[in-house]
Amino acid sequence: MKFDIDTSKDKVVVIRTKVDKLDAIHAPELKSEIVLQSKSGQKNMVLDLSETRFVDSSGLSAILVANRMCRDQNGTFVACGLQDAVLKLVEISKLETVLKITPTLNEAVDLIYMEEVEREL
Repeated sequence: MKFDIDTSKDKVVVIRTKVDKLDAIHAPELKSEIVLQSKSGQKNMVLDLSETRFVDSSGLSAILVANRMCRDQNGTFVACGLQDAVLKLVEISKLETVLKITPTLNEAVDLIYMEEVEREL
């Protein structure tokens, strides 16, 4: 498996990519994992891309699928650890206005916990 799944945190699943390139070869597996996590009741997801140096359109599509699935379940999706080339692609695609992005995993998890508290109020 090219992805690590961490469900040990309360109310959030962390998916860590273990690939240098999130492209047409690896994106379908990521989409499948996202769908499985969503179907199992996970509504809050963090995608840690700190080990990924390149993302193509199919990788962006997988990221957008995760964002949509979380949003549709009244949850939160956060991408974190974006390297410069990946962040530049996200900005060129104007997706920084759609996605929640944090520099670190801890900040991503904190953001989700804050949004969960706000939803409960």
